[in-house]
Amino acid sequence: MKLWMLFVLGAFLAWGCYVPMLHEGQVALKGGSLRAFLWVGLAYFVTAVLVPLGLMATGMEPWQFNTRGISLSFAAGVLGAAGALFVILSMKFGGTPLVVAPLVFAGAPVVNALVSTAWHRPKNPPELWFYVGLALAAFGAFLVLRFRPT
Repeated sequence: MKLWMLFVLGAFLAWGCYVPMLHEGQVALKGGSLRAFLWVGLAYFVTAVLVPLGLMATGMEPWQFNTRGISLSFAAGVLGAAGALFVILSMKFGGTPLVVAPLVFAGAPVVNALVSTAWHRPKNPPELWFYVGLALAAFGAFLVLRFRPT
């Protein structure tokens, strides 16, 4: 197994637990969706600001920045935080982890595939199986929602 695969595994385990954990936090805060988001933001600060600063201080990466990289990375951070906020608000207004998570985590890869292919145009048009995969992701979410435990 390659090292990057372990990080992918870590990401899907972390994000797979994210919505249920967040829901439990909201419940523990007695419906405090924005209060829960505040703590999510603090966790982002610790994880996404302090950890990279510490690792960069060890010399893992140079302290070199440019305007385009900063702008795109900041925009990505806004999108990530907005996604977290939308998940929180969807549960505040009636969604449950068993409904919200399958919709988000089946829809996001479809959007990712379309945006990535638009941004990095392939030399050849995608094969039919690419589109079948997108449809299967949506169908998978439908099956999870249709047959979710009640």
